[in-house]
Amino acid sequence: MTASLPVTIASSDHQYDAPRLLADIGGTNARFALELAPGRVEHVQVLGCGDHAALAEAIRAYLAMPDVAAAGQVRHAAVAIANPVDGDQVRMTNHHWQFSIEALRREVGFETLLVVNDFYALARSLPHLLDADKVQVGGGAPRAASPLGLLGAGTGLGVSGLIPAGTGWTALSSEGGHVTFSPANELEVAILQYAWREFEHVSAERFLSGAGVELIHRALSHVQGLAPITLSAPEISRRALAGECALSSQVLDVFCGMLGTVAGNLAVTLGAQGGVYIGGGIVPRLGEHFAGSSFRRRFEQKGRFESWLAAVPTYVITAEYPAFLGVSAILSGKLSS
Repeated sequence: MTASLPVTIASSDHQYDAPRLLADIGGTNARFALELAPGRVEHVQVLGCGDHAALAEAIRAYLAMPDVAAAGQVRHAAVAIANPVDGDQVRMTNHHWQFSIEALRREVGFETLLVVNDFYALARSLPHLLDADKVQVGGGAPRAASPLGLLGAGTGLGVSGLIPAGTGWTALSSEGGHVTFSPANELEVAILQYAWREFEHVSAERFLSGAGVELIHRALSHVQGLAPITLSAPEISRRALAGECALSSQVLDVFCGMLGTVAGNLAVTLGAQGGVYIGGGIVPRLGEHFAGSSFRRRFEQKGRFESWLAAVPTYVITAEYPAFLGVSAILSGKLSS
């Protein structure tokens, strides 16, 4: 598989004497690709994290694939990972992998190995997204030279942003998905009260994630006095999108409304008048259902700041592998310096 990245992200770096490894590691899937020249990304593969005992094993499995191995020896690599990255030791929040960055670099034989938070990398990709890589939901228009907000639900809830800095941008290393969840109506109060039976601290991520979709389903079943049925998040989404199950449809409506409130919180916190972007693995798969949900209404529902938020655009990132844009730019910048 071949992906196309804007050539401008690597325009100051001419050291493409060997293929570079780009990786986007989530709690469920590990996505790998080779960047063979500025903007030329090939050999995209998605490996299940659960199929490999460690990240090093997954990297070696990817590099051993015939087409990848034939491209030449990799010397430089950049990895975006769904986890805080603070120092050399990395221990994933939503998966069991843990490693030393320097030990991993030596183990796989790279000269350069950068490891960054996945939403830090995704934030770095935002200025490089084309119109075809995103879909606007609701009204508003971006204000130039203004902060951008970013969040996305998948295995967890990622949060970041971009702040204008001179002629460039500064990306935020945020763990905003773990802020305390705040309900916006009586139904969400009841859902929160149910969640307190399972968790001492209920973060936004507890609801705005794959496991969160399942938690909302259990909570609504309890609130409505229905017999509990164990369903996976993909199955709940499938039933809702197919119109097969009223409860599943309500789950997605609640999820989208909660996401709208959190996105609005991020917008007013960052002053994100350049727009708020939605990534992650869940929302881009919802298509028109998301556009017709309560997301945008709840995004704007901030009382005296409703008109302010009505002017802030919101976008769903539809690019298939947007984090590769970010890690490519980060690695290029590192090697250029």
